[in-house]
Amino acid sequence: MKSSPTQLKKKIKRWLIFLMAGLVLSGITAFPIESELAIAMNNIEIFSPKMQHWLTTIYTAVKTTNAEYPYLSYGTDWLAFAHIIIAIAFIGPLRDPVRNIWVLQFGMIACVLIFPLAFIAGPIRHIPLFWQLVDCSFGVIGVIPLYIACRYTYQLELLESTLKNH
Repeated sequence: MKSSPTQLKKKIKRWLIFLMAGLVLSGITAFPIESELAIAMNNIEIFSPKMQHWLTTIYTAVKTTNAEYPYLSYGTDWLAFAHIIIAIAFIGPLRDPVRNIWVLQFGMIACVLIFPLAFIAGPIRHIPLFWQLVDCSFGVIGVIPLYIACRYTYQLELLESTLKNH
């Protein structure tokens, strides 16, 4: 059964809202990183030994850095802000997916580029492989709704051009 333009637009919106909510949530959670790590440290026993070591290392680094050099966390604030701004970019496809399909394509390219960043910068910054894989999961999770929304957008474009020509 074929979908109508209205049905396709609703499907696209659902997937994009899911993506945007994930980006905003990811951004917002980057602001209180020391507090979040303190909560993890208070519940450290729920993690595997390898993760316990990693969280302890990160918490110590963040706490020490914030105490001695608080301005370095400004970079994390910008990271958080960037996630929120990227989410806002998807308002265009929410309004007119066919006209703004390039935003969906840009998003998919960004998701794919997470992999070389994680696997090149990760070892340089001494990020353990398991955490590089966690970072890569954001690319996998992000590309799924974008791909589905893009596929529906192509269907919408075809359907609208067919309806226009008849």
